[in-house]
Amino acid sequence: MPDPRPPLLRRHRRLRRTDALRRLARETHLRVDQLVWPLFVTPEPSGQREVPSMPGVYQMSVPVAVEAAKQASADGIVAVLIFGLPPEAEKDAVGSVAWREDGVVQRAVRALKKAVPELCVITDLCFCEYTDHGHCGPLDERGHVVNDETLANLGIQAVSHAEAGADVIAPSGMMDGMVGAIRAALDGAGHTQVPVMSYAAKYASAFYGPFRDAAQSAPAFGDRRGYQMDAAQSDEALREVEADVAEGADIVMVKPAGPCLDIVRRVKDRFGLPIAAYQVSGEYAMIKAAAQRGWLEHDRVMMESLLAIRRAGADIVITYFARDVARLTRRG
Repeated sequence: MPDPRPPLLRRHRRLRRTDALRRLARETHLRVDQLVWPLFVTPEPSGQREVPSMPGVYQMSVPVAVEAAKQASADGIVAVLIFGLPPEAEKDAVGSVAWREDGVVQRAVRALKKAVPELCVITDLCFCEYTDHGHCGPLDERGHVVNDETLANLGIQAVSHAEAGADVIAPSGMMDGMVGAIRAALDGAGHTQVPVMSYAAKYASAFYGPFRDAAQSAPAFGDRRGYQMDAAQSDEALREVEADVAEGADIVMVKPAGPCLDIVRRVKDRFGLPIAAYQVSGEYAMIKAAAQRGWLEHDRVMMESLLAIRRAGADIVITYFARDVARLTRRG
């Protein structure tokens, strides 16, 4: 007796049978040239130190960072994001070491552009690594960051980075009006071609813990929830991004990436700009720690996490896994 039920006309499993079919039908791709590799640079003349909470991530002297960037470029990485670690003795209440011509970021940028001119060098623009109190700008008598005074200092810092040769300026302090102030300062100094990649929707996240070890930027008191976003907010992220776009941002960023995939998607759907997402230190550290204990398969989990960020809509992914992805790409 023939089966009276109509045959299935659509079998989704047909395109999942082999790796070749899955790759042919794949709609989201992850390429090395979509990744930005963060670098932590120190003023020491040589050497490097591994960050205990971030296996495989190092605080590097400028010469070591240059050699690492050369290797990364040869592996197909096209961009790095520079964080500077000044000497503790040079930190002050306003972070003035951040805009010195001989500052660690300025020296690193000049060395990188000389050694690897084709590399896109992005500089993080903030003061938490440079102030003696660890907050992102000068403080008032109550210990609150003074927004407008910080804007003026960000403009000075941005121009110093551009003068050193930075290709992109990336302000991360979440100050109101920061993109407009930086754009005006850059244009006024003749750097009209230097784009701004704004940390537009940056949440006050517990996932940043290992970064503060790497950047030596933990606040001496309190926290940064007064100027970074509340994790419960979603619509506010769109307002933050909209403000930065109106002030001239060329690229807008969502941070952290993994816990904010919904925000990445909403920003991508709403705005016609390139969207960056930062897979932060805590995301990296969790995968590394679980893999070291044999609880997760490192490479598969790493790639799945990065593909999820791309699938959510990010055009650019900032990740400490960039070199690992390059390694896998070399292996095919």
